[in-house]
Amino acid sequence: MREAWPPALASGLAGRLEEARLPSPALGRDLHYLAYLPAGYTAAGRRYPLLLLLHGRGGRMEDWARIAPDLDDLIAAGWLPPLVAIAPDDPGPDRAGYWVDSAYTGLALETACVAELLPHAAARFYTHTTRAGRAVAGYSMGGYGALRYALVYPELFSAAIVLSPAVYVPEPPAGSSTRAFGAFGRGGEPFDPARYAALNYPALVDSFTARGLGLRLFLAAGDGEYRHPDPAEAEHDLDFETHRVFNRLARVPGVHASLRVLGGGHGWDVWTPAFREGAAAVLGALTPPE
Repeated sequence: MREAWPPALASGLAGRLEEARLPSPALGRDLHYLAYLPAGYTAAGRRYPLLLLLHGRGGRMEDWARIAPDLDDLIAAGWLPPLVAIAPDDPGPDRAGYWVDSAYTGLALETACVAELLPHAAARFYTHTTRAGRAVAGYSMGGYGALRYALVYPELFSAAIVLSPAVYVPEPPAGSSTRAFGAFGRGGEPFDPARYAALNYPALVDSFTARGLGLRLFLAAGDGEYRHPDPAEAEHDLDFETHRVFNRLARVPGVHASLRVLGGGHGWDVWTPAFREGAAAVLGALTPPE
């Protein structure tokens, strides 16, 4: 275990949660988000590491409020530096934007999060602007987004926690909600296989590798994730797909990947303990407040 951070920074007191909004030209509307500020937070002369949190399909930014006590504990125990976490809200009517820019709905959610929310957070909450001080995490649909952002924007994120990611290779199975809401559509079709393939992680690895920046990656899934009744689609069970991600990225130079399978299903019975372990494993090396 690493030495604890100075008591003034890791007091053991609870951090606080704030709801806020950002006028987003990319979305043409406000982007709402939830912010976690650690105990003892002050904007005076100090910048904090930043953790971007992405919720799952149908979820909300408030879902991440449940891990605030875990952040408090990990910071107080010295596993994490005091950090700021921000959880944007998917503004789509189905909350199924998969954190990408859709060529079907026109919802530019990835642009809003990366090009607008990150600079906004750096200005409002005085967070680090270097990759060494930034990480991203997500569950289910948000796990897809966290993995994508870590690979597409390695200059922005040095670590990722990816929980039960809704990633499917080569395509989502029949009936998957990934096909239904237009995140991966184009033209008049809500799902376009070529668009999906271009945005999914296998297509991103070569570009990521060429940039040589590396990644600390923690992956987890439950042993009770949904099992497709058709044996032909068994490889699309999320425990299998999560292991596929691990097996692929653990072979990439510079990626330090770990995988956990926990007892439980597609829910917080898995994601809470997995987040705690993942945070201790990959976020402790983030640049501390300075």
